[in-house]
Amino acid sequence: MGLIAVTGATGQVGGRVARGLAAAGVPQRLVVRDPGRAPDLDGADVRAAAYDDGEALRHALDGADVLLLVSAAEHADRLAQHRTVVEAAAAAGVRRVVYTSFLNASPTATFTFARDHAATEDLLRAARFETTFLRDSFYLDVLPGFVTDGALRGPAGTGRVGAVARADVAEVALAALLDESHAGRSYDLTGPEALTLAEVADRLTAFGGPPCRYVEETVEEAYASRAGSGAPAWMVDGWVSTYTAIAAGELDVVTDAVRTVTGRPARTLEDVLAGR
Repeated sequence: MGLIAVTGATGQVGGRVARGLAAAGVPQRLVVRDPGRAPDLDGADVRAAAYDDGEALRHALDGADVLLLVSAAEHADRLAQHRTVVEAAAAAGVRRVVYTSFLNASPTATFTFARDHAATEDLLRAARFETTFLRDSFYLDVLPGFVTDGALRGPAGTGRVGAVARADVAEVALAALLDESHAGRSYDLTGPEALTLAEVADRLTAFGGPPCRYVEETVEEAYASRAGSGAPAWMVDGWVSTYTAIAAGELDVVTDAVRTVTGRPARTLEDVLAGR
């Protein structure tokens, strides 16, 4: 197997993948913005490159055969950043890519950030990489962070979301990097069940956290309640569309992809809360 380049190694998904590769004794290169934050792993060398620095990326990816492309953080120029990575990977001779996309990504997705993922998938196809698309649902780990003042607030209605644990996404990514049979495939990655946000609130309370409830907002109320955050309009659109995508049924998806790829069942919300 050729050299594997890992982006996002200072984050939850990329870091877990990097540790898995190190445990397997696989040579890897960690491509990070800040080398001082990179994990210290056997068999890993570190190169500094940001997603908007094509020259640094080409140097960082030189000699890499396989790339884990963890999608950039939400940003007004995220698609341009992804394009820079794709072009640098092609110039460096990368052959195979594993990309963390989003469930039901499309140019017309209700969740506005999912539209960047659809466009990035098109970039990767056009570059003719052997690509594995990991189309993640929302992260189970993030749902507790949506709680403010004891409530989950948003215009999600009674829609359901089959949210997935970041650890499961990382384990699927690791398997895809290590086994070429996953090249050219797409996996919709979800948890084992689809929950309403009212059910999420009940589960959070039952697990022993502070009492939590779901508070339904209209779209107008959702925008108004977030207006004082100081966030730019594109980010607020993303926040609100997190809920409207659930209401629209676009995240009411449960698959067995985690078990199919890893051989173990997907984690539940309670598993995540317990740190499993």
